[in-house]
Amino acid sequence: MKPAIVKQLRAYVIDPGESGADYHNQHTGHWIVDTHIANPMSVYPQYKTNRMSWGINALGTVIVEAELADGTVGIGVSIGGEPACYVVEKHLNRFVEGQDVRDVERIFDQMWRATMPYGRKGLTIQAISAVDLALWDLLGKLRGEPIYALLGGKTKDRLPVYATTARPDLAQKMGFVASKFPCEYGPGDGDQGLRKNLETARKHREAVGPDFPLMIDCYMGLSVPYAIKYARALAPYNIRWIEEFLPPDDIDGYVQVKQAVAGAMLLTTGEHEYMRYGFRELIARKAVDILQPDINWVGGITEARRIVAMAAAYDIPVIPHGSSVFSYHLQYAFTNCPMAEFLIMSPKADTIVPLFGDLFVHEPVPKDGWIDIPDTPGWGVELNRAGLTLKRPYEH
Repeated sequence: MKPAIVKQLRAYVIDPGESGADYHNQHTGHWIVDTHIANPMSVYPQYKTNRMSWGINALGTVIVEAELADGTVGIGVSIGGEPACYVVEKHLNRFVEGQDVRDVERIFDQMWRATMPYGRKGLTIQAISAVDLALWDLLGKLRGEPIYALLGGKTKDRLPVYATTARPDLAQKMGFVASKFPCEYGPGDGDQGLRKNLETARKHREAVGPDFPLMIDCYMGLSVPYAIKYARALAPYNIRWIEEFLPPDDIDGYVQVKQAVAGAMLLTTGEHEYMRYGFRELIARKAVDILQPDINWVGGITEARRIVAMAAAYDIPVIPHGSSVFSYHLQYAFTNCPMAEFLIMSPKADTIVPLFGDLFVHEPVPKDGWIDIPDTPGWGVELNRAGLTLKRPYEH
């Protein structure tokens, strides 16, 4: 096969005037905004009730296109907005443009090494992720195969899906195999907040019956003593797992909680961890039972496949943080990825809509609790240029 040289790398944001169109920037009237959700800023009263007040939506989505000389375009997505666009177009492009897209491993390594002085986690790895995903899309299109086929093919015929939502009862009616709901109150809300959290768990358990699996997302909002007390008090409600209950760097704390509540429920984290080194530490310390990297943030497919393979050596399941089509392909290809997450993005949590809204054409969505993805080359989606206005802030 002839070399497939990347001609250009481009980075875009969604026009901020298109209200609600950006997955990473929702507005009032959406359950994600209006629901009281524990988070790292909950300790400050002025930021307690609305995550938008402290800027969870400050950056927004970054979209990356990588184009070959013949006009073939690959797509990648992450969070990072205009700052990520700057990193892509002012730094990462030099390691991509003029290179053979089939050398994706070398390209990734050069991007990571070159950004080490200011990167290693967060925004920089998210920008690298978007580039990496775009290159894999090109690889799939170049070879006429879906991404899961490039990773080794399917290990399962269908992928079961759980829903993250404020309404587990509606998720159950939609056919999802399980549901996760947010922890509403943290340590700053004291015993009264804890009682409200337990009342929410009781309400959801009664609504879905005794056997439907329920999980709780704590979004980095708890402390070690609170998490232990909360987990123990949840015993009557048969909670399958509590998720990301501490800041991501407090691995000692995760170990403490796991030792204190062993056998009561599963413990999970990884949404805000980056690169294989962070996950290596979680595995080595036996800090949690399930790993949850976000494929759009962790380093793309190139890094995610290393993390999943590493976890497989210890029989640790990997259930990625919901990243739609980008995680589905990975999960089809690895045996230790038993289930997918789907974030219910309809404002009232009452209908199934694409995770990324109008960003893509043909984004797959679950049906009756299962995801089926076609054998379309690459990710199988294209940008919806007719429905959205994309802005390229930093052309080079």
